[in-house]
Amino acid sequence: MAQIYLDNAATTKMSKTAIKAMLPYMDEIYGNPSSLHSVGQKAAEALTESRRRIAKRLGCDEKEILFTSGGSESDNQAILSAATIGERKGKKHIVSTAFEHHAVLHTLQKLKKHGFEITLLPVSEDGLITEQQVENAIRPDTCLVSVMYANNEIGTIQPIEKIGEICRKKGVIFHTDAVQAVGHVRVDVQREHIDMLSLSAHKFHGSKGIGALYVRKGIPLTSLIEGGAQERGKRAGTENIPAIVGMAVALDEACENMEKNTKKLTKLRNMLIDGLSTIPHSVLNGDCEKRLPTNVSFCFEGIEGESLLLLLDDKGICASSGSACTSGSLDPSHVLLAIGRVHDIAHGSLRLTLSEENTEEEIKYTVSAVKEVVAYLRGMSPIWRDLVNGKKEFIIK
Repeated sequence: MAQIYLDNAATTKMSKTAIKAMLPYMDEIYGNPSSLHSVGQKAAEALTESRRRIAKRLGCDEKEILFTSGGSESDNQAILSAATIGERKGKKHIVSTAFEHHAVLHTLQKLKKHGFEITLLPVSEDGLITEQQVENAIRPDTCLVSVMYANNEIGTIQPIEKIGEICRKKGVIFHTDAVQAVGHVRVDVQREHIDMLSLSAHKFHGSKGIGALYVRKGIPLTSLIEGGAQERGKRAGTENIPAIVGMAVALDEACENMEKNTKKLTKLRNMLIDGLSTIPHSVLNGDCEKRLPTNVSFCFEGIEGESLLLLLDDKGICASSGSACTSGSLDPSHVLLAIGRVHDIAHGSLRLTLSEENTEEEIKYTVSAVKEVVAYLRGMSPIWRDLVNGKKEFIIK
């Protein structure tokens, strides 16, 4: 069987439609959109049209879309902007969750060194927080609530609309890292009362190195990059027109095919979950229903995730043990620790993330391969031997 790619939460294959749309802006229409000549103005028209198309998909005004280099930059700018606003008003408390992406958590750590108080809400074993937790955490000095839309490792979807409603009622800025959600679930910033939202093109078949930040009108942004007057003076640097055009096209394509893709992917996801659940002493990470149609995350007792990934790669399966941003780390996933997995179990994790190109045949092969590799690794493991012989107790029953 040809290589099976099941690491779409890390990055996706580029859409052929998006690539085709990008090519003219690398060759014929290569002008700087800030230039006054005709080639530059054609590039400027593409910039305006792409902004309009992306805004339409999010349910906002085109003037509320700011182009960035991706999700991490968008998260940083959103959080630091809200902190600046809060500090001016004497409000230096921020509410977030324990299993956010590191682009959020590391920015919050930075703010903590500057006198901000950070409340990280605990996450249930199912990988969810409640709107009641958020409401209870908000104080008179809270300047920001930042809760990710869908978790990048375990795929759980949070009650964003209800959280947004509470924040709007309390007069607190609400930011969501929607990098894993946009293009995969319906997002409407007006209906969901979202003030700022981060997205990244390469998660929905666009190009790497391009993303966007939605900012509701009336919220002043703090610039991270100083220079020219691009992006209304809030993000200096010549805009990456080919990538922006590709992002707009990829998002249109993802949204137009979302209903059909969701039906197919949910079926494949459930096949994977059902198949892997038959492996003894294994556990699904995150709620089985309130999760992205693309995400399957498991822990297997008695094995190391790194060995599992390498042996699956030998069998032609591309997978991961968690976020691509931390794959070089030997520490267990902070997301899995946040939902209550102990270190030994968190080390034996596997994340399989689907795209519409995957097939039922690939899923069946993957289930069979994972079963074979897990059995092989357990057969070599002294820890597993102790568990089977009763010298140690199983954690996953």
